[in-house]
Amino acid sequence: MSGHSKWATTKHKKAAIDAKRGKLFANLIKKIEVAARIGGPDPAGNPTLYDAIQKAKKNSVPNDNIDRAVKRGGGEGNDAVSYDEITYEAYGPAGVAILIQCLTDNRNRSASDVKVAITRNGGTVADMGSVARVFDRMGVVEVKKLQPATDKKGTDKTVTEDELMEATLDAGPEDIVDEGETFKIVADPANLVAVRKAVQDAGIDYESADLEFRPQFEQAIDSREAAEKLFKLLDAIEDVDDVEAVYSNEDVPDEILESLDA
Repeated sequence: MSGHSKWATTKHKKAAIDAKRGKLFANLIKKIEVAARIGGPDPAGNPTLYDAIQKAKKNSVPNDNIDRAVKRGGGEGNDAVSYDEITYEAYGPAGVAILIQCLTDNRNRSASDVKVAITRNGGTVADMGSVARVFDRMGVVEVKKLQPATDKKGTDKTVTEDELMEATLDAGPEDIVDEGETFKIVADPANLVAVRKAVQDAGIDYESADLEFRPQFEQAIDSREAAEKLFKLLDAIEDVDDVEAVYSNEDVPDEILESLDA
């Protein structure tokens, strides 16, 4: 998400996120249900479900909630819900490309809510395919630089980019991106599980392993005003209940980000 990820990180450090935690939990639970429905309820034979559960645990979703989501996705119980994955496309200020992923049990509601969020906040709904071609779907394994101790008496250690490269080289990573407090190991989607397993085999803890959309190029934002409008639009889209993830290709200079943060 380029500059937007930097902006989101800054916001999350400085602002209370409790209001969004409920939505995050709901989205993580949906992903578990979808993974269990598509690939079966056994994480040992369903890598997508395994990683969805891992991500939920890393975000402190209670185990009982996770277990119930697996059962619902596997068809157990009377409260099973089927979710559809839908992608919407938009343009923001300065021609920034925006790709919006939803998990929903009501397509009409999602379409309406997303369209309202876009048009009321200075964006433009894009024709299908016009924005998607700007992004590549990639496998991404996220690893925190500061690794937890493996025992109670141990001390935390810092993992380096060289260690990650050595650990995953045979699994076919395409890039390792320094995101500040974390590394993101980018790979072809077909190699995602292999890269994740290589990280684990090296004794390195990972935060998430998922498919993400990454832009082929970045769109420069050269004014504070345009950046303000863009982030207002992105926030409004992210606040829609059915929205799971938002990807954009802006490149905002650090000095503009710092001025907004101030």
